[in-house]
Amino acid sequence: MTEHLNRLTPRQIVFELDQYIIGQNDAKRNVAIALRNRWRRMNSPEEIQKEIIPNNILMIGATGVGKTEIARRLAKIADAPFVKVEASKFTEVGYVGRDVESMVRDLVEQAVGMVRTQKKEEVKIKAEQAVEDIILDALIPPIHGASKIKSEPVQDGDNSVPEDDGELNQRTRERFREKIRSGELDSRKIEIEVQQNQSPSVGMIGGAMDDVSMMNIQEMIGNMMPRRGKKRKVTVGEAKKLLLDEEAGKLIDMDEVKLEAIQKAENLGIIFIDEIDKVASSRSGGGGGPDVSREGVQRDLLPIVEGSAVNTKHGVINTDHILFIAAGAFHVAKPSDLIPELQGRFPIRVELNSLTESDFYQILKTPKNALTKQYEAMMEAEGVELVFEDGALQEMARIAFEVNSEVENIGARRLQTVMSLLLNDFMFDIPDEIGPDSHIVVTAEMVSDKLSHLIKNRDLSQYIL
Repeated sequence: MTEHLNRLTPRQIVFELDQYIIGQNDAKRNVAIALRNRWRRMNSPEEIQKEIIPNNILMIGATGVGKTEIARRLAKIADAPFVKVEASKFTEVGYVGRDVESMVRDLVEQAVGMVRTQKKEEVKIKAEQAVEDIILDALIPPIHGASKIKSEPVQDGDNSVPEDDGELNQRTRERFREKIRSGELDSRKIEIEVQQNQSPSVGMIGGAMDDVSMMNIQEMIGNMMPRRGKKRKVTVGEAKKLLLDEEAGKLIDMDEVKLEAIQKAENLGIIFIDEIDKVASSRSGGGGGPDVSREGVQRDLLPIVEGSAVNTKHGVINTDHILFIAAGAFHVAKPSDLIPELQGRFPIRVELNSLTESDFYQILKTPKNALTKQYEAMMEAEGVELVFEDGALQEMARIAFEVNSEVENIGARRLQTVMSLLLNDFMFDIPDEIGPDSHIVVTAEMVSDKLSHLIKNRDLSQYIL
């Protein structure tokens, strides 16, 4: 589990984040240290490991500056299970703690999915062989007891060598196996049996039942009911895909998967709690009203962040070493409006900078997943080449920055508005009026002509995402 983290030094982590996120160096440094600390803890003496708790991080910054993206990319770099939740959704149900615990259950589900995928990859070769055997049985049924049935002798020089039907059948199957592997038979139709899991929907009469109990009952009833096969007529190519996942699932031990997944979630899991400022209650106000509900949500979050045992359908998970990253704009409330106990559980505070015009330009040009590269890829799929001149990128950055300054600052998301308005006409005309092998060059003049009304028109509500 720690081999992958061993290669990720803090500098390497920041370098990886720089491929997708512009600026916010302070936030990147802090999350890089937090991630490296996980490897340091797991490689510390065993008697001290349990005492080393993660330094949870509170990110403070306006929407669209990269808070969520930093956390999500960090999880991808670490190959760690990741869950994002909005703290504000818990206000709808107030004090009900099971909803707060659902983010931990979601994390375990993520971990189970990751481990299952990894295990299936490990047994892929064996699973592919099993799939080939099933397809071969559909194409050329094996002959049972064929060794007793002799075919006509095959002349070999002066000697007659009797060949049984079993050997002939086996040679034929091997020839067909090669054809299956090469894809020659992908279009041929065969009939296969696909397993169907009978998992009925269960409704309970009487008192309320929590999510875990309901899931456990449904899974238990589903396991008790027999798995029935359904015969389907499909091509060999489709059969390979349908059967591969099924056969790989038979080769892995789900108990081992669940155990490994819980360990992965406990030691590497990252939970990103967005909009934490929405549940912060103002200290200047009275004790009634919605603030009571908000404080109740904070107190429900507290034991999860502090470290507690949460029951999931895959087993009990301890949250002591899960890394929690909370984030909020804190336009109205302040971090100090959170209850002191919760504040203490987020000792690292990072303020993210608002994006400048220069940042917008770099966001359009530099990241691996830049919007410009996304649109270029989409048009390339239609056979159309899209090129952005440098001046056009600068003009788009200027317009996005001005609109954010004059209307509402929604950060880098404003670039999606600008890009969509700029290219929507082209996207609509392809491929009917603009055919393959066309060439579109986006210039600064084109950007000014198409988007100048964004700045002139003060009523921009239709353009706000």
